[in-house]
Amino acid sequence: MRPVTADTQPEVAQRGVAQHGVARPGAPDVPWLTDEQQEHWRALMALLMTLPPALDAQIRRDGGLNTFEYHVLAALSEARARTLVLSDLAELARGSLSRLSHAVTRLERAGWVERRSCTEGGGRRTEARLTPAGLEKLEQVAPGHVREVRRLVVDVLAPEQLAALADAARAVRAGPLAGAGEGCRAVDC
Repeated sequence: MRPVTADTQPEVAQRGVAQHGVARPGAPDVPWLTDEQQEHWRALMALLMTLPPALDAQIRRDGGLNTFEYHVLAALSEARARTLVLSDLAELARGSLSRLSHAVTRLERAGWVERRSCTEGGGRRTEARLTPAGLEKLEQVAPGHVREVRRLVVDVLAPEQLAALADAARAVRAGPLAGAGEGCRAVDC
């Protein structure tokens, strides 16, 4: 077995820097994580690397959708007249306009979403509207998704842990990530 060195395990070497406060060339002013902070960060990263793919697998299996497409359908289902301006929909679904455009094209082909231009209010916008078939698709997939969310997260945590997780998520989102994916204007057309 090879010994653990900076060459074979850079993350172990970095932890050594954090533990011993040794400055690394090129990064002398980096406030390295403490052992406890590293443990918490790694737990969060492990969750972020395993939970989304598990939820995505269920949505793909039950509905032939990916998680982003599911969130597009869900956001439209909650909107007034089941219609949103694409820029607002992109924010709500947490994706770029380009990614949303590709998803809406696929959802349009399946008959679950309709896209239309709107010039009301003096500007030109493109909107997406959830079709009755799209609502039916969402209603088909949602029960399995809710069961999976419960199985993987809600039922695993005590109520106070779930509340603390939500509080922590909101605090992180309110930091440097604030404004990313927020907001929704009312549909005028």
